[in-house]
Amino acid sequence: MHAGVYLDWLEAGYHGEMAWMARPDAVRRRLDPREALIGCRTVIVATLSYSPDDSSMPGPAPAENDRGQPLIARYARGIDYHDWFETRLDALADDVRSLDPDARVRRYVDYGPVLERDHAQRAGLGWIGKNSMLISPELGSWLLLGELLTTLDVEPDPPFVPDRCGTCRRCIDACPTDAILDDRTIDSRRCISYLTIELRGSIPVELRPAIGNRVFGCDICQDVCPWNAAPQPGDPTALVPGGHAEFPAMQEWAEALLEMDRDVYREAYRGTPLARPGRDAMLRNLCVGLGNSGDRAAVPVLRRCLADASELVREHAAWALERL
Repeated sequence: MHAGVYLDWLEAGYHGEMAWMARPDAVRRRLDPREALIGCRTVIVATLSYSPDDSSMPGPAPAENDRGQPLIARYARGIDYHDWFETRLDALADDVRSLDPDARVRRYVDYGPVLERDHAQRAGLGWIGKNSMLISPELGSWLLLGELLTTLDVEPDPPFVPDRCGTCRRCIDACPTDAILDDRTIDSRRCISYLTIELRGSIPVELRPAIGNRVFGCDICQDVCPWNAAPQPGDPTALVPGGHAEFPAMQEWAEALLEMDRDVYREAYRGTPLARPGRDAMLRNLCVGLGNSGDRAAVPVLRRCLADASELVREHAAWALERL
């Protein structure tokens, strides 16, 4: 996302409730890495591929047509990648310091104010696709990005100039909530990943049917991308499955979460991406998924959700019951 597009994106309010993205200090650091690391001369960008070793892509995930099963974004089906990626970046930072012991280095793994896809394109790793994802000709878009900011002056790689999306609109046309904008950015307020992970409040009623059984994140725009048809396999050690790699059916999952309070949930999902939304938001998502399932066998668990202490859960359970 180039600086001008980023500022226009914020001005339009497309970041939704992610207020930290619009904080003045965060904006300054995104626009100028020297605000994040005084004396910064170089941004080193690394990719972590979680591309499935599966030649059947693109296409729907196995549970796509089973409305009783939850759909989880691919990156979230194992452990939280941050720790693994940070360890690799720390080793790379040691290599940088070996070139100059006085060099200062600061790392980021998608949690810092860095225009990471813009830097990745300028580093020659790929181009920013119409779905706003970085797309590598070899690896597709199943990529996580990490950065090292350093005071070491390194000769830059040539940028990746070609736009290889061409006239393709598969990601735009496939998005069920029309979240993909013409300037290669996302209206987060309509994005299923945002709605099921970052949004803390109520999911807009008009968008709930389009979410289907996606209870954590969304891969639709990547599933349909031709550049993901046969990517090189990713690192098999990158996202080692955690304790929740196999997910129960939505009814069973909702019943289990109803027995947990927020602290128990946090401990149960510690070290996995599913810790981020918290117990109430995950139950909210499951209620939406059950409401979209068309399965009246979900009525008993949804009625239990109507008595939950969380108003958020109760509201979405009532919607789901009405929909069924």
